[in-house]
Amino acid sequence: MKVKILAFVLFLSISLNQAFAGGFQLNENSARALGMGGAFTAIADDPSAIYFNGAGLTQFSGVNFMLGTTLIAPVFTFRGVSPQVTEYDATKQTFFPTHFYATYRYNSDWAFGIVFTSPFGLGSQWDSSWVGKYLAEGITLKVFTISPVAAYNLLDNLSVSAGLVYSFASVNITKESPQFPFAGDAFISMNGKDNSEFGYNLGALYKPSDQLSFGVSFHSKILYKFKGNVSTAGASQLASSLPNGNVSADLTTPLNLAFGAAYRIIPELLLSVDFQYVGWSSYDTLTFNFSNLKESVANPRMYDNSYIARLGAEYSLNPDWDLRAGIYFDNSPVKAEYVNPSLPESNRLGFSCGLGYKITRKLSINAAYLFIRNSQLTVTNSLEDYATGNVVPAGTNPNTYSPFNGTYNAYANLVSLTLSYSL
Repeated sequence: MKVKILAFVLFLSISLNQAFAGGFQLNENSARALGMGGAFTAIADDPSAIYFNGAGLTQFSGVNFMLGTTLIAPVFTFRGVSPQVTEYDATKQTFFPTHFYATYRYNSDWAFGIVFTSPFGLGSQWDSSWVGKYLAEGITLKVFTISPVAAYNLLDNLSVSAGLVYSFASVNITKESPQFPFAGDAFISMNGKDNSEFGYNLGALYKPSDQLSFGVSFHSKILYKFKGNVSTAGASQLASSLPNGNVSADLTTPLNLAFGAAYRIIPELLLSVDFQYVGWSSYDTLTFNFSNLKESVANPRMYDNSYIARLGAEYSLNPDWDLRAGIYFDNSPVKAEYVNPSLPESNRLGFSCGLGYKITRKLSINAAYLFIRNSQLTVTNSLEDYATGNVVPAGTNPNTYSPFNGTYNAYANLVSLTLSYSL
């Protein structure tokens, strides 16, 4: 019976692990930065500096506010299972993560700010009868953070920052599971949340000249302790062995370390590059504890450290109008054999453009569009068993399970709008 328990339990760990994979990490926290491909670490000269590099808060004065949102519309498809070429489409969904910033320049050396934003989010929904229903059906993740930041000028051209991060999160997962030898499928639903976790961020900005700047920012990993409920509707013969009641799981999100450089080639044209390191290797094991089963199940993950390389440009047409463009490459942390349809992971290219307009001396608006294209990923060595919903150990003979081999395609359209106001 323990094997049956594991079959039901492992899908939860697989789904929650996928929820924190690269595709659920959101860096779209400013329309201006989005329009430049996110290459903003060495610029950080508006209130969104709190997120991208808090040391930039000393570059502007007064009291400033910024409020915005980003429309995110992802599309996922799967073609298979090999050698079949049937194409399955995930349900189209739209998400609206919001960002809010407030900053205050205290004196010539000190500046303060606070941000509310969403560093992780999104979700996916597949039809309950699709071929991969035992691997993925529905998942929604919401992570929010509130972060106060303080910045200080060590020198006229060197500033540093430090901030505290308060975070809370929720996750909802639904999926079918086989219950052989009994007829039909079991339906599993889990809801979990963590109302209070903490992390920190650090930043530095160095400007050797008026044209050239360098920036670095660090966001710590955060340990989330999810607690919630799991309910399973299945065969009555399995009732005492199915996960029901309270469930808990600890999960650590990765650290992020970004380096950037910006150079103003001519007074009207600013170029910026960023390199963002994401420490996914620290994300090793997820353990579920079920109160009614008195069972703990640990699920090791084989994630690699990854990176994002960004390039952006901003051109000032006149004192009121700015044009922007950017591109980035996002390296997937998930090995192909572990890719799961909860959110199909592969390397991604992002192409963005944007514009800014100063409505008045104190009020401005920024808008941006980003198109993300995942590289087509054909999996030929999947360790995901679509007949049971389990992940088999590496090296398992593919003739002894049903590998979820096939071709994934994904893309997303994003539109961001931000309003800024200075007192």
